[in-house]
Amino acid sequence: MVEDAAGQIGALRARIDTIDCAIVESLNERATLALRIRELKPQLSWSLYDPKREEEIFDNLARCNSGPLYADNLREVYEAILHVMKEL
Repeated sequence: MVEDAAGQIGALRARIDTIDCAIVESLNERATLALRIRELKPQLSWSLYDPKREEEIFDNLARCNSGPLYADNLREVYEAILHVMKEL
């Protein structure tokens, strides 16, 4: 029984490691796209910071969140992500 639980934990952790790598890959792809947008904004005389767009992002996240993460927690995570993206 204990060995079975340990084996399950090991398998679940391996899956988490795979997911973490996929998240890193997706974050880097997102950063690349955000940098491209930053390059294009001056051509339109758009401000680099767009609070309306941030709210659109948060609204989209709320729509696609099926849990178990709470919307407030997900927003907190994305606030950190957006903060880092702005620093690139």
